[in-house]
Amino acid sequence: MTTGQLAKRLGVRQPRIVEMEKGEATGNITVQSLERAADAMGCRLVYVLVPKKPLTKMIEERASHLAKKKLALVEQTMRLEDQEVHDQRFKAQTHQRLITELLRRPARLWDET
Repeated sequence: MTTGQLAKRLGVRQPRIVEMEKGEATGNITVQSLERAADAMGCRLVYVLVPKKPLTKMIEERASHLAKKKLALVEQTMRLEDQEVHDQRFKAQTHQRLITELLRRPARLWDET
């Protein structure tokens, strides 16, 4: 379809279509304009956010990050009280248990940074 034909379908002048194309190329077009253009061409606009990695991996990484932060605070307090735990296996198990706990309520993973 030419820009002239699309302009006629949208009820605008042809230069407006050229502006829309430029706006799309530079990322300066509104979703509303895209929807109107799609409708005029007999299409529907699909606006999608695609994760950079699988959601399960993203959630597990976030839970691990939060678990490390929480454990670091506890470990600091325990060191200050001269109660530091030196058993690495115990620390790893505690980390994994905390991850499991965090994953029970995944919506809460995004409450803090």
